[in-house]
Amino acid sequence: MEFPRETQTRSFQTTLESARRTMLFREVVRLALDSFRLSKVRMMLTMLGMIIGSASIILVVTIGLTGKQYALNLIQSIGPNMIEVMYQGGNVAGPNNTTTPDYLNNSDMDAVNQQVAGIVASSPMLEIRDRVSMGNGIQREAMVLGVSPQYKDVRNLALLSGRFFDDQDSFTHAKVAVLNLPFARALFGNEYEAVGRTFRLSGIPFEVIGVFKESVDTFGQSEIEESTILIPYPVARYFTGTDNVKEIFFSVADSNLVIPASAEVARIIQSRHQPRFIKLSI
Repeated sequence: MEFPRETQTRSFQTTLESARRTMLFREVVRLALDSFRLSKVRMMLTMLGMIIGSASIILVVTIGLTGKQYALNLIQSIGPNMIEVMYQGGNVAGPNNTTTPDYLNNSDMDAVNQQVAGIVASSPMLEIRDRVSMGNGIQREAMVLGVSPQYKDVRNLALLSGRFFDDQDSFTHAKVAVLNLPFARALFGNEYEAVGRTFRLSGIPFEVIGVFKESVDTFGQSEIEESTILIPYPVARYFTGTDNVKEIFFSVADSNLVIPASAEVARIIQSRHQPRFIKLSI
């Protein structure tokens, strides 16, 4: 059987092209082998450079991914899915051309809790400065934070000894306190000896029921200092007589809810205050 001339031509061209590619590949291999024989050192250096380059890219990518995960873990350690609202200053007009500070207050937290879905914990934060006796006539300035029992979960605090105050303590206005680890050691020697001991704030005795620390060192960039004392928010109001707070903390159930929830929190808070005087962080 004889194939058409056109088919024979195409077959011949295909065979010729295949032969050319084969010869070209053989020439490349032969040239590479000749180069290797003539300059083995240069060839080895080229291979070494390729290996080092590839390894460097893999190492950089691995370090980058590891660093990213470390940063995410660090953020999670400070407070999982946390939204923070802070008062930064500003006044509102009152009668007779007077002005009063436009503080955040406890009702702002209640409004957000009622209107924003996905919030699982919240806490106001009232800040007070006082001096605590260290013994032998020595006093030390302490920062007293009035917070809710949920503050421990919102801020992901590590409880080292004792317990954190609960809803019953807040409801009964119990004079109890949880100390930051450095302050507990300065006052009572260690975190275990501190539990059950008492100290005074403005002449009022408080019982130490627990000692805590931050889950990760924030190097003084958070609201917690070395000499920090946590007490129930209703008790802290004794020292101020108002519902005004410096910060409000919220925590949502899932990290995917942080951005939409923070937008809702900002909308609600700003509708109740002057927006330029409120700072929101996530």
